[in-house]
Amino acid sequence: MIEIELDGKKVDIIEGSMIMHAADKAGTYIPHFCYHKKLSIAANCRMCLVDVEKMPKPMPACATPVTQGMIVRTKSEKAIKAQQSVMEFLLINHPLDCPICDQGGECQLQDIAVGYGASSSRYEEEKRVVAVKDVGPLISMQEMSRCIHCTRCVRFGQEVAGVMELGMSHRGEHAEIETFVGLSVDSELSGNMIDICPVGALTSKPFRYSARTWELSRRKSISPHDSTGANLIVQVKNNKVMRVVPLENEAVNECWIADRDRFSYEALNSDERLTTPMLKQGGTWRSVDWQTALEYVANGLKQIKAEHGAASLGALVSPHSTLEELSLASHLMNGLGSQNIDYRLRNAEFMPIEGVRYLGCSIADLSDLQRVLVIGSSLRKDHPLFAQRIRQAVRKGCAVHALQSEVQDWAMPLATTMVCDVNHWAQALADIAAAIALDLSMEPPAAGTATDTAKAIAKSLQSGERKAILLGNAAAHHAKASTLLALANWIGVQTGATVGYLTEAANTVGAQLVGAVPGENGLNAGQMLAGQLKAVLLLNNEPEFDSAAGGKATSAISQAQMVVTLSPFKSNMAFSDVLLPIAPSTETSGTFINAEGRVQSFHAVVKPLGETRPAWKVLRVLANLLDVPGFDFDSSEDVLRQMCWLPPAGEFYVKAEMLNNVTQTVPDLTPATVAPVVARIYTLDGTVRRATSLQLTADARIADPEHEVAA
Repeated sequence: MIEIELDGKKVDIIEGSMIMHAADKAGTYIPHFCYHKKLSIAANCRMCLVDVEKMPKPMPACATPVTQGMIVRTKSEKAIKAQQSVMEFLLINHPLDCPICDQGGECQLQDIAVGYGASSSRYEEEKRVVAVKDVGPLISMQEMSRCIHCTRCVRFGQEVAGVMELGMSHRGEHAEIETFVGLSVDSELSGNMIDICPVGALTSKPFRYSARTWELSRRKSISPHDSTGANLIVQVKNNKVMRVVPLENEAVNECWIADRDRFSYEALNSDERLTTPMLKQGGTWRSVDWQTALEYVANGLKQIKAEHGAASLGALVSPHSTLEELSLASHLMNGLGSQNIDYRLRNAEFMPIEGVRYLGCSIADLSDLQRVLVIGSSLRKDHPLFAQRIRQAVRKGCAVHALQSEVQDWAMPLATTMVCDVNHWAQALADIAAAIALDLSMEPPAAGTATDTAKAIAKSLQSGERKAILLGNAAAHHAKASTLLALANWIGVQTGATVGYLTEAANTVGAQLVGAVPGENGLNAGQMLAGQLKAVLLLNNEPEFDSAAGGKATSAISQAQMVVTLSPFKSNMAFSDVLLPIAPSTETSGTFINAEGRVQSFHAVVKPLGETRPAWKVLRVLANLLDVPGFDFDSSEDVLRQMCWLPPAGEFYVKAEMLNNVTQTVPDLTPATVAPVVARIYTLDGTVRRATSLQLTADARIADPEHEVAA
């Protein structure tokens, strides 16, 4: 640590830090545009010029290292005049169109110009004009004349997203930020460029001209999509979600969110929303009131139970549902005498439950890994924010190894890629285990061949200190999932690496914890999707798109006497008998447990649309009509309180002893016969599938007609 003097105050700061870091620590504001705490230093806006004693001219605070005894003045006449001069130059070509700019009211340039700009300009020449650019459905570059060339967007692409999609061409007054040879911006994290742009050059195309920032209410929420549990600020006007931006949480999503989290709100306001209960009569759908719909469901379930027994009833639930909804669905089925409930719609293997599968480490730990082996994951598309964490680790020297069925672009350098047929992944892991066993002079867990690639991965995993083996969605849904886990665990024990699942959905861990899985004699999702039920409850899912059965699920479920769909959208209409409109995550309170076991509760940000009701309320009333005891809840918080295993107030994580990735499975290297089914990035859930702008992206256009692919 060294000591400097900043505006008369002593500040202790780590050697090698910049003046800007010392100012942040001291709580002193220095105006800036190009500096961002998560990006490298460019020092090209010069707005942060400060007065450093014994320096002949003002110095940029973001790029000037501190030295012992340095004296810095940020408010001296010399510093202020320098900053005012920079602002004058920045405004020479700026169009000054604040009244029509989407950034108006939250623009750094606008704010700083109030303090450092003049009331008039000395320049009379014509302002420059930059050509309009179309870079895709998410980001608008219609007003690049506003750009001040801070290059934040360029550095974000290079350093965080891992893809340099924007760059600066030409020089001087002809310089401009653009994609090259007319390409679009296709990164799954591209929307963050909108947030970090300090002016209105990059704006949100779906939000464009929809509202002014001061008209919006800001409410906290949690992403209902992948297992990161990204913290969100949902911006609302007239009880309508208008925009979604990140809420900074260093332990989870830092200050970033994926485009899936940012733009999926479009579906909430779409014509696809189900706003009233509906019954199918004579092949025709008609709207009814809630009492009629729920009594129809209750009477139908009672009749089917009486005729065919409780074992003929079952529920297929989505891991994107809240903890409260999943808990009540499980209790409802158990109360009816059925053990048929499952959230594992895309799984191909259904082994006895041995433990709650989770990430195996904290999300923040991913940024500091030194060695990592990823098995069966399209990492960049399945888990964009986990991928950027590992990308940070790679920038620090981490060696990343991948076991995949094809070469994929993860937007980061891979030390080794082991490519083999998806049905032979178990053998590939056995080969790595054999290479480790050879080095350690011990028996391998299964017969394998120490190939050169296997040896390279084994050698890497045996070095370093912070290591992880991560199983992706394809590994979790694999027909040999338990064998893959058993081999990964053996490798983890021998190399000192943690072992965990990236987990697919917002509440995959929560679904396991509340017991949304079949009981000892219950049917699993595969059996239920094969048509073995007389009555089916579908909570927040569409089997055609959300299950391993795909299109076959439609005909199989159609054989049931009654199919009840609880969904925010008009879905499953081909085979359902009843549609009950339930609230999406923005219209209900609830809880998600992310991949690391972090418990995050949230409140509704808008009122339910039309006759929509929170699913926990629908399940409560349905249970009362069915005379199932133990459903006397007045709020989702009441439902949560019955889960005594949750951490006490003020703590975030589920108890460590409740989570484990241990398995007693003996590895079976017989090749699998079916490929795992994995959702593409913009087909993960019903909300994302109905977000118009996301479905216009390059990632959505390459999705196959079945909305699924083997990883």
